[in-house]
Amino acid sequence: MTERLWFVTGAGRGLGRAFAEVALEHGDRVVATIRQDGVLDDLVKEYGDRLVTRRLDVSVRSEVEAVVAEVVSTVGTPDVVVNNAGYGLVGAIEELSEQEIRDQFDVNLFGAVWVTQAVLPHLRARGSGRIVQVSSVGAVGYLPLFGAYNATKWALEGLSASLAAEVAPLGIGVHLLQLGGFATDWAGSSMRFTTANPAYDETRAAILGMPAYPTPELIAEASAEAATEESPRVAAEALLAFLDEPEPPLRKVIGAGAHEMVRMALADRRDDYRRDPAFTWPA
Repeated sequence: MTERLWFVTGAGRGLGRAFAEVALEHGDRVVATIRQDGVLDDLVKEYGDRLVTRRLDVSVRSEVEAVVAEVVSTVGTPDVVVNNAGYGLVGAIEELSEQEIRDQFDVNLFGAVWVTQAVLPHLRARGSGRIVQVSSVGAVGYLPLFGAYNATKWALEGLSASLAAEVAPLGIGVHLLQLGGFATDWAGSSMRFTTANPAYDETRAAILGMPAYPTPELIAEASAEAATEESPRVAAEALLAFLDEPEPPLRKVIGAGAHEMVRMALADRRDDYRRDPAFTWPA
């Protein structure tokens, strides 16, 4: 493979950092967007000008457009765009404020939309490129207390499937990574909790193992426990191999147990449809 230029959002830590690091190890160049200066200084020191960092809040459309335009003019048109920036929001639907829901969509969905819209004219002009949407097994199923998060990923799924059909004739590929659990800070500083309503104490106890939302101390403990999960490098290396496939599909399921989660979610949907006697599930 010739050297590729990657554009990775939310690359300061976790999966985003792993995507950037593995691409650099592979010999590619990376533009990594971050929210905090200095978080990738170790990689900049190791890889020099093959790694370019840019501050970016993907929820601000004008900022996305300005950063993408500057990158294209000074670094080049990306070959691989990874929309990774996002966070988890935990709360029963009744508990969530309007602002919490809007913030969740602004980052997880609209952030990916703004980046995609900003890069597409440049990919079209060149006639090639890959857009990778970092999604979740939550884009197939659901989990109580994660309704807003699931909704952003379901929306990203529908939008990206349509996008893939629209841009395939233009030489552009679109892919959805449906990820399972990885050892990132998604369950720590990248997860937000709403204010608890006692009506949902039993639901919280069933899903979270406690009747209230966790304290900062418990969140820190959960982050430490997450270190026993799969390394984000597993997802990054799987993406690298996936992109080298001659005809990669729209969706790629990655992570220990992720395939079983998708199977269970689809089986649940199938069984629900079967309750309608007029519906026949495809053979």
